[in-house]
Amino acid sequence: MLKINFSSLEQVAGFKSQYPKEKLPEIAFAGRSNVGKSSMINAVLARKNLARTSSKPGKTRTVNFYLANDEFRLVDLPGYGFASAPKSEIIKWAKIIEEYLEDRENLREIFLVVDIRHRPTDDDLDMYEYIIANGFTGYVIATKADKISKGKFDKAKKEISEKLGVERDKIIPFSAENKTNREKILSLIEKIIKK
Repeated sequence: MLKINFSSLEQVAGFKSQYPKEKLPEIAFAGRSNVGKSSMINAVLARKNLARTSSKPGKTRTVNFYLANDEFRLVDLPGYGFASAPKSEIIKWAKIIEEYLEDRENLREIFLVVDIRHRPTDDDLDMYEYIIANGFTGYVIATKADKISKGKFDKAKKEISEKLGVERDKIIPFSAENKTNREKILSLIEKIIKK
């Protein structure tokens, strides 16, 4: 299994010109504001405060590149669907996300991140359809799995599957708190970067 020996915040980018130049494989994480993308990245990389987290939605407003083992990057995209932000901010974030997803040659995979406790939104569906239309696998990481009982995982996966049209085996319940399925995500990352 992939072992993370070193990780760092390599670059915070508001513009394409600020993206890291070295063509390492990248795996991006897209999802609504406050679904736990940053906490998930911290847990996967086994670093407590590498990706900054907040209980307030909209903390990540840039494309954040996390370098791991000098071999690959995990990319935290700004959260979408943050209703109380000014329209101009929402348009700016959408442009940042779109620019990254459309122009990054070394982007190997995009994981959609959703909160396991809530049915995915239309924004999630739009993002998932975009991911599939662009030839990516369509993995969904369902965060905050520690907040529901294991007995409710199947019901939650069924709801996610129905809303997004994703096969259940591509839905991965995850908890940053107790590291549920961290190894599964690491082995997926390993497979993806070795393609």
